[in-house]
Amino acid sequence: MMSDKLYDILKWIAMFFLPALAILTKSICLIWDIPYGEEISATIVAVNAFLGAILGISNSIYKKK
Repeated sequence: MMSDKLYDILKWIAMFFLPALAILTKSICLIWDIPYGEEISATIVAVNAFLGAILGISNSIYKKK
């Protein structure tokens, strides 16, 4: 079980940091013609989806208790 502080930090990362990082990465790669920008941003989005699912499960378990 994770602490409330860890949950809040991970939630902030999932809600704000990773989506912003994905957009920033894709934009910079397009502007500067850096290869694999689409793949990098898609990987960040996939990690974010996984983190969101884990946090959703954790929240569901917490509310049941």
